[in-house]
Amino acid sequence: MRDIGDRLLIATHNAGKLAEMAHLLAPHGVTVVGAAAMGLPEPAETGTTFVENARIKAHAAAQATGLPALSDDSGIAIDALDGAPGVYTADWAETPSGRDFTLAMTRAHDALLASGLPQPWTAQFCCTLVLAWPDGNDMVFPGVMHGRFVWPMRGTQGHGYDPVFQPDGHDITFAEMDRWQKNLISHRADAFRKFVQACFGG
Repeated sequence: MRDIGDRLLIATHNAGKLAEMAHLLAPHGVTVVGAAAMGLPEPAETGTTFVENARIKAHAAAQATGLPALSDDSGIAIDALDGAPGVYTADWAETPSGRDFTLAMTRAHDALLASGLPQPWTAQFCCTLVLAWPDGNDMVFPGVMHGRFVWPMRGTQGHGYDPVFQPDGHDITFAEMDRWQKNLISHRADAFRKFVQACFGG
């Protein structure tokens, strides 16, 4: 395993995601800096898979700064919709005035009704972390949380599609969970555990 040093660039402009990763990395003596603080633009995510988009973001940040960079790409894949919205999870929420995830969740529910397939509507939240170095090398850490798409929306915590995702083994949605409870079991937590194991041995 190559050393990532004591300073790691998190290739995100999302302050919440940056804070979450900084919290998870604190025990390992790593200082994190976000893409916004480095004045980096957000690269176009032109990939058709989570790993392609995560690689675009991580390599762009590493090349621009000379620092190792960690990025993620994530979304929800609904089995009855052949894995949609998947890599286009955020795109389904785009409107001329910004992202509207209530609209996106309603769109997904409408598509499920149109499919004619019965419940339960199984689904997975997926997260792919990519750690890239300025020399072009990288490592990939996939994470997944299995569950099902539920309707109507439930809960006010979390973000994105959390109100319609009920993880396996639980009778509440991500949006009904305490933030820290969710962070222990989420798709991102799964990927992050693999990253920590590879980089810090625990």
